[in-house]
Amino acid sequence: MRTAATLGPRRRPVALMSFVAAATAMVFGVAGCGSSDPAPGADLSPAATTAAEVVTVRDPWVKAADKGMTAAFGTLVNSSRADVTVVSASTSVSPMELHEMTMKDGKMVMQPKAGGIVIKANSEHVLQPGGDHLMLMNVASPVKAGDELTFTLTFADGKSVQFSAIAKPFTGAGESYDPGHPSMSPGMSMSPST
Repeated sequence: MRTAATLGPRRRPVALMSFVAAATAMVFGVAGCGSSDPAPGADLSPAATTAAEVVTVRDPWVKAADKGMTAAFGTLVNSSRADVTVVSASTSVSPMELHEMTMKDGKMVMQPKAGGIVIKANSEHVLQPGGDHLMLMNVASPVKAGDELTFTLTFADGKSVQFSAIAKPFTGAGESYDPGHPSMSPGMSMSPST
C-alpha cells in the first residue's frame, strides 16, 4: 500500500486549471482595454502635466498705489514632481515684469529676474516685498485699498493661470530701482514706499 508521502505532488484536475487560466486571461484582458489607460506613446513623465494644472497662488495681494509702479505678492505653490518656471505676468491695469531684489554697489536694488521665476518641484516660492515680486510698471489708474485685480501668469510651457489679488496699503521695504535697466523711462524712479 502506498502512503501519502510516496504519492508525489498532488495533481489538480485539468478542467479546474483551464478554468483558472481562462478567468485570469479575461480579467487582465478587460483591464488592459479600459478607457483610463494612456494612449500608446503618451508621455507619462511628471513634466507631462502642464504648469497651469499644478501651480496655485496662495494669499495674493497687491500694494495700493495712486500712480507709477507697484507690485503684487503671494506664495506660488507647485504641487507637481517637476520644476515649473513663470516667464511673464500680466494685468489689464499696467505693463508688468518679473522682478528680484539684489545687491548692487552696496545697496539693494530691484531688477528684472533673468530666466523667470522657478518654482521647485513639490515646493513653494514666496513673492514678497524686498524679494521676488510681480512688478506693475505704470498703473493706468489708481489702485486703491480694497480693489481686486486679476493677474495672469504665463509659464515656460506656454500655458497660463489667472488669479485675483486684493489691494492693500503697505509702507514698503525701502527698495530702489536699478536706473540702468532699459525698461526705465527717463525721469522714472522707484518710490521708496514700493
